[in-house]
Amino acid sequence: MQSTGPRLELLVLRAQANDEAAFAVLVERVDAALRRHARRYVVDPELVSDATQDAWLAIVRGLRRLEDPARFLPWALCIVARRAIDLVRRRQRTPATQLDGNEPSVEPPIGPGASNAAASTGDRLRAAVRRLDLDHRVVVELHYLEGLTLPEISGAVAVPVGTVKSRLHYARRRLREVLADRDGVDRTPVQDRESTNPERSKEHG
Repeated sequence: MQSTGPRLELLVLRAQANDEAAFAVLVERVDAALRRHARRYVVDPELVSDATQDAWLAIVRGLRRLEDPARFLPWALCIVARRAIDLVRRRQRTPATQLDGNEPSVEPPIGPGASNAAASTGDRLRAAVRRLDLDHRVVVELHYLEGLTLPEISGAVAVPVGTVKSRLHYARRRLREVLADRDGVDRTPVQDRESTNPERSKEHG
């Protein structure tokens, strides 16, 4: 996540010293990333806003205890993810607002009759990413869209770095398989997909 102005770590240090102006810049710099991350876990815009606001309250309360300012973003992302999941579990709303790592893609159908724009590699890639399950989609988006390193993703999703590597490796392979299909349709049988998922193989082993 690139931006001009003071480095994020410097803003965190100043905010920890009760610099309100620095904290305001910190919010401006990071809020969009927190909202994007909340949307990876919930669909309802109201829940996204609530999760983000709750996360900022928790960040304010815990900021002074954060020992390494360089870890601020993964720490904040982890907080907003937990708030989003907690809100979904508490409210138990309609299926559209429940936690679902495989919500239907809203991409237009991709095939011979689709426009060139819809059939572009970029559109197919976004559709393919949406077909990943939640755990794998999150690491892909944090790594390639947010620019987080593997250790930072580990902090954001609260799993070991080795698990992050495994999820990213599996996700890349699945994306290559989907993109290799010219019409963008994934024809791999469900049981075959599960057998090539190293984490699910461990569960069934």
